[in-house]
Amino acid sequence: MVIVTTIRRDVLTLPAAPLGPDNPLPPLRLPHEVHRVDVQDRDDLPRDMARQAGYGQLGSLLPVRVRDGYGRERAPRRFETLVIENDRLRVTVLPGLGGRVASLFHKPTGRELLYRNPVFQPANFALNGAWFSGGIEWNIGATGHTTLSCAPLHAARVPAPDGGEMLRLWEWERLRDLPFQVDLWLPDGSDFLYAGVRIRNPHQRPVPGYWWSNTAVPEGRRVLAPAEEAWQFGHERRLRRVPVPPDPLDSPHATDYFYDLPDTRRRWIAALDPDDGHGLVQASTDLLRGRKLFVWGTGSGGRRWQDWLTEPGTGGYCEIQAGLARTQLEHVRLDAESEVAWLEAYGPLAATPVMAEAEARLEAVLPRAAVDEAYAAWKPYADTEPGEILATGSGWGALEVLRADWKLPGTPFAESTLGEAQAPWLELLRAGSLPEPRRVRPPGETLVAPHWRDMLETAPATPLTEYHLGVAQWHAGDRAQAVRSWERGLELAPSRWPLLRCLAVADQVTGNRERAADRYADAFDDLCHERRDDGETWTAATAALARETLEALLAAGRTAEARAVWERLYPAIRARGRFRLIEAALLLAEERPEAARAVFEEGFEVADLREGTEAIGDLWSRISSPGEPLLPRYDFRMRPRT
Repeated sequence: MVIVTTIRRDVLTLPAAPLGPDNPLPPLRLPHEVHRVDVQDRDDLPRDMARQAGYGQLGSLLPVRVRDGYGRERAPRRFETLVIENDRLRVTVLPGLGGRVASLFHKPTGRELLYRNPVFQPANFALNGAWFSGGIEWNIGATGHTTLSCAPLHAARVPAPDGGEMLRLWEWERLRDLPFQVDLWLPDGSDFLYAGVRIRNPHQRPVPGYWWSNTAVPEGRRVLAPAEEAWQFGHERRLRRVPVPPDPLDSPHATDYFYDLPDTRRRWIAALDPDDGHGLVQASTDLLRGRKLFVWGTGSGGRRWQDWLTEPGTGGYCEIQAGLARTQLEHVRLDAESEVAWLEAYGPLAATPVMAEAEARLEAVLPRAAVDEAYAAWKPYADTEPGEILATGSGWGALEVLRADWKLPGTPFAESTLGEAQAPWLELLRAGSLPEPRRVRPPGETLVAPHWRDMLETAPATPLTEYHLGVAQWHAGDRAQAVRSWERGLELAPSRWPLLRCLAVADQVTGNRERAADRYADAFDDLCHERRDDGETWTAATAALARETLEALLAAGRTAEARAVWERLYPAIRARGRFRLIEAALLLAEERPEAARAVFEEGFEVADLREGTEAIGDLWSRISSPGEPLLPRYDFRMRPRT
């Protein structure tokens, strides 16, 4: 048989906002998280769901950094793509952006099966910040959009079960320290893209596991799944069982519906046009048990978010998803030295948008047995070593493989991928000490896993080592020892502001607002004296520390000191939307409500506005007249008004 499926490089040009630099401050506290069930509500859940909803919850994002350096000024940008194509489908993948499938184009009908975002606009939806909407994304790590949303993955050609080629994507997920892979396989003549997924736990201990494949489809589709009931979750943070609504897209507010599929039913979900019945179906082997629909809702806040994430007037979207558990609020246990694997299929479906008829049509075009057979055919190829390397991810996997001498067939983490970020940790591994920086700059990333913490504890106690050790101890929950490490480092540190900032966070956590404000003020003063230029690295550090310092000083009622910090900021930082919002709060604290209102009327956009946050509306309510509505451009509310 002649194999005509091809994998080639290409370029996609989109209006795009720059990602900008990562936040150099270690995220010692977890950002506001709306996707978590309140403890008191777990008693009403099935036992296994309640157990998994309380298992593996994150305490921080460490060792990952927050990505908040993006803006909203867009310009044409070329994105490297990898295109998998046969005579039926053309699949466009973005290896530099989490391996996102940006397009699934069905040639016979000329239909795009996904919601294809016409712009690249990062927004604060990933666990660590930057995320963008559209296509099929692969979410691993913990509840929420993966920290790899806007990060590069490794990619290579791999032999496929039919004698052709697959596109393998793989990376090291850092929240859980787990390697994973996604093998995209498009058999010759097939209308369906197969995705073979494997997550491995190489550790000698159990690890919380999480996976949800998230597919954006055009809004207005009729979404079908083989369930009569669903678990509904909204931004009131209540999980409740409800009948599957006849038209969940009519929900007034942003809502998740987790379909409660009976154990014996086939795992699938479809989004079909209510007029002509054409659309997309996703099916899988039984291990991927969960199915979900997310809708933005018909309210003004949901519509504002839709415009915010794309280009106004280009059409909205909803999301159909598939995961390892019944809901995204759960984590599953991955046993020591184990792996989990499954197969997904994505392709066109044309059927009357009625569940029974759609299921019968799916069985006709993609039998359940065919998916199981495809999984059985793929699984022996999961260990096949990649051929031509098509894209390169991070060096963190290579560092971990060097440390533990792990053998991970099929997902090589080559030593050649080690870079500047891994260099000090490689020296710690090989020489037992962290190198002193060659020039004054913000400290690099901190590794916090127990084995790295142990190495830091036995390394020479330089100020930089004490800084990293304190961060690792904080992550482990030993906060008193973390404070002692930071205080020891402070005694001899040539660069004091990173340590002072960590101590200020510790003060905030223990409720010592005044001392936190003192330390933040000292830290910002030290940074201003130390910074060497107004380049990207120092500007990111200045903006990140200034934001926390201003918020701490305002919380302590120290308005004059907050104004002094504000005056020391670069004009370009003061002009950012986030800082215009802080400026309005500062003006209000100075008893200048009219000037604060003028900031709103002049207009600003907080590029890194967090999903579910209501900071803009809360501040407006303190500035505006009683009962005066929030200006539509600032209405991002995702729950009923109270």
